[in-house]
Amino acid sequence: MRVGFIGLGGMGSGMALNLRAAQYDLVVHDLHRESAAEHEAAGATWADTVSDLARSVDMVFTSLPGPQEMQEVGLGPDGLLGALRPGAVWFDLTTNSPTVVREVHAACRKREIELFDAPVSGGPRGARSGKLAIYVGGDKDAFQRHRTVLDAIGDQVLLVGEIGAGNTAKLVHNCASMMIRSAIAEVFTMGVKAGVEPAALWHAMRQGAIGRSRTFDRISDRYLQSAFDPPSFALALANKDLRLAIELADEFDVPMRSARLVQEDFAEALERGWGGRDSQVPLLLQNERAGVEITLSADEVQAVLDLG
Repeated sequence: MRVGFIGLGGMGSGMALNLRAAQYDLVVHDLHRESAAEHEAAGATWADTVSDLARSVDMVFTSLPGPQEMQEVGLGPDGLLGALRPGAVWFDLTTNSPTVVREVHAACRKREIELFDAPVSGGPRGARSGKLAIYVGGDKDAFQRHRTVLDAIGDQVLLVGEIGAGNTAKLVHNCASMMIRSAIAEVFTMGVKAGVEPAALWHAMRQGAIGRSRTFDRISDRYLQSAFDPPSFALALANKDLRLAIELADEFDVPMRSARLVQEDFAEALERGWGGRDSQVPLLLQNERAGVEITLSADEVQAVLDLG
């Protein structure tokens, strides 16, 4: 089976390499030709256009910035739907709008193309290592026929429900992550300003009932070290995910008061020009409001982790 992969950015590059490592005959495309060098060296074939790629493959993966780009790649004049053969399969790995995914899915059905929304969670490191959760929405029987290829890029392949369900699950996950980190920053600055040394406070938080589930570990390499460049997940992309989550809630008349507060911080951080920094950078705003500075060294962080 010949597999296409479009979008060789921070996430897509690692997943595409893992498909090639699993011995799939891989064809790749990206807006930036140089992004394909590593993949060609691993034996992948370059396609000059989306339609060139689509005409030559049985299955295609897309890993794109958001809904607009996914629609353009799929439905545009040189897009996938005009070139994929009937019976082809499309896994969209983009964190996307469930509504947009369903609209594109309807167009795919008319062309006898099986679309799955399959956003992933695990970051660039997980994309390289294969330690990814893949939230899949789509036809159950078709999923069972094609899930083997997903095992090449993720270790937690989960069929969540019908088309759009994968992105609903991903948006719930990411929105919760952003809200939890914001809450951690709020209480952390309180503890530091009340006189507790940051490393000691973090260790104490990690050993409590909630901390033992390792909720607090996700702030260790960014927020606690005040290290936001280069990003592992850029604020601009995180803001897109948060916006999509709130739009989904609005669609179903679900109040999201805590998420909207986080969105206000994201907006302020973006206004400061922080969109290209790591998505934890808005937590600095809480430090400013509280009037505290929190910067642990990597050795201090590791010392706490070593305590268990």
